[in-house]
Amino acid sequence: MSIAIVAIIGGVVISLAGIFTDALTRQQKIKLKIVQQELELEKLRLESYTMETEKMRLELEHSKVQMIETKQSLLKKP
Repeated sequence: MSIAIVAIIGGVVISLAGIFTDALTRQQKIKLKIVQQELELEKLRLESYTMETEKMRLELEHSKVQMIETKQSLLKKP
C-alpha cells in the first residue's frame, strides 16, 4: 500500500516538475524574443537617427552655400 502511495506521489512530483520546468523554459524564450526585438528596434532607431543627422548636415551645408552665394551677389551689385 505505501509503495503505491510513494509511486503516485513520485509520479505527481515528476509531472509537476516537468510542468514547472516547461513553464520556465517558455518564459525564458519569450524574454529572449523580447530582448531580440528591442535590440532590433534600437538598431532601427540608431539607423534613423544617423540618416536624420546626415540629412540635417546636408541641409545646413546647402543653406551655407546659399548664404554665401547671396552675399556674393549682393557684393557684386553696384
